[in-house]
Amino acid sequence: MPDRSTADGGTADGDTTDGDTAERDRLDIDVLFVGAGPASLAGATHLAQLLARHNRTASRPLEPTVAVLEKGKEVGAHALSGAVLDPRALRELFPADWQSAPLQAPVQRERLLFLTPKRAVRLPTPPPLRNHGCYVASLGSLVRWMAARVEAAGIDVFCEFPATELLFEGDAVIGVRTGDRGIDRQGAKKRNFEPGIDIRSRVVVLGEGPRGSLTKTLEQRLDLGAGRNPQVYAIGVKELWEVPAGRVAAGEVIHTMGWPLDRHTFGGGFLYGAANDQLVVGLVLGLDYRDPYLDPHRELQRFKTHPAIRRLIEGGTRALYGAKAIPEGGWWSMPRSFGDGFLVIGDSAGFLNSQRLKGIHLAMKSGMLAAETIFEALLADDFSHQSLASHPARVESSWAGLELRRVRNFHQAFDRGLGAGMLQAALGMVTGGRGWGIFDRLPTHPGHTRMGTIADHAAPPAMVADGHITFDRATNVYHSATSHDEDQPGHLLVRDPAVCVDECARLYANPCQRFCPAEVYEMVDDPKAPSGRRLQINASNCVHCKTCDIMDPYQIIDWVPPEGGGGPSYGRM
Repeated sequence: MPDRSTADGGTADGDTTDGDTAERDRLDIDVLFVGAGPASLAGATHLAQLLARHNRTASRPLEPTVAVLEKGKEVGAHALSGAVLDPRALRELFPADWQSAPLQAPVQRERLLFLTPKRAVRLPTPPPLRNHGCYVASLGSLVRWMAARVEAAGIDVFCEFPATELLFEGDAVIGVRTGDRGIDRQGAKKRNFEPGIDIRSRVVVLGEGPRGSLTKTLEQRLDLGAGRNPQVYAIGVKELWEVPAGRVAAGEVIHTMGWPLDRHTFGGGFLYGAANDQLVVGLVLGLDYRDPYLDPHRELQRFKTHPAIRRLIEGGTRALYGAKAIPEGGWWSMPRSFGDGFLVIGDSAGFLNSQRLKGIHLAMKSGMLAAETIFEALLADDFSHQSLASHPARVESSWAGLELRRVRNFHQAFDRGLGAGMLQAALGMVTGGRGWGIFDRLPTHPGHTRMGTIADHAAPPAMVADGHITFDRATNVYHSATSHDEDQPGHLLVRDPAVCVDECARLYANPCQRFCPAEVYEMVDDPKAPSGRRLQINASNCVHCKTCDIMDPYQIIDWVPPEGGGGPSYGRM
């Protein structure tokens, strides 16, 4: 890292963040992007472009220090998406060489299938799912390519540095603290202990991905969601298969509706033909479902047993596995994206078009618009709330804002089921996004509030994985290359474990055992526990999808970053 000076622990407004009075290194910079995803990397790139253009003719050049923090062991380690990429933002950001990006194949053929348990009925492909001009891509490969360009522009990208706390002066954000290293599971310092660094920055740009831990803290402290709908999420569960040569063409895109999901559960399947006879197989499922027995990982395994899907993967090899939450609430659920010393971008701010199943291009554009806002703030030497308030106006007047407003009521309509949702989607296309053609804004409800109790639902029959087409969770987690130091403080914090063994067990049969796609949560027998049962948290399995933080019916689970470098290693996913 660049030269550092020494600073005391704690936040700048005098609040103690961890009770540790040890000296910490302090780094002072001008602009800090948190998270090396497409939003932050696009923002850092565009800011470098704006500065270079300005400095070619300016009598007073601007030379701010800019850095990107990434919690993964390398850029792309935690990056997961479908993905069929709309290249619009990529073309804007890299007009001369965007086609040198690692895009696997242009979309060549598209199908939409409605599945029943045994049949697949081909439907006309609606305009939002037409992907002419788009590309099948690996998000991990794309962000690594972008990071190389960020570094070539003179911007530092620091991996294995999770930002665990915001630093405040009053309600102004003045930086972040990175996580300590070398703390054991009891909270004691190990021989390799190294305190985190206080990074003071004139502006902090939060591009942490969905349900970011710092963004969540900021939303609660500053009420960023005031006047907005609650955010709602989905989970995307995905496998990468290597299939027999010629089975699927690169660039072939299949989307599915219907089975294995019921008509009350938002979601659908996808299959994308990638390069080198690889096939992406995945399922997106709304985290506002009603059935407490629903299990996203199990539904993906069932999906693959459908004859239309099985014939594509039979004889192939499942190579990789992953899962990620997706912000689905749309325009009305996007929080205030600015304040004194901060901006919020990408998935952290809800930049996703759930009707098109696309967010990468919108995340990139949000970062680029943040860069333009920051550039003006640098010129004015002002990073106050008033100076950064131009960011949402930039979003609204951009093509990203136009795209999001046109689908502003898409997910909300599925509260009434699949048929109502499809009707609203059609009406929205002809009314510019109005709900039921009349209302400019339909409400949303936090997904966890919609979960029913086991009294109203039946447990499904057991499903035994065959090890060829279907797999158990533990085997799939192995193929996510997830790794954490076992001897570190837990990063999955359950505030009231007694709820788990009593009320949650009685009413919901502990749904954390099912909605987690990585077998992190288990209810186990324990004769030493008062009830004879306890919650066991297998934190080393965690793939950082954030589903537990989102879907727990009691909202007592907090996901916080583990020690830097831990988590999945998605690579080419």
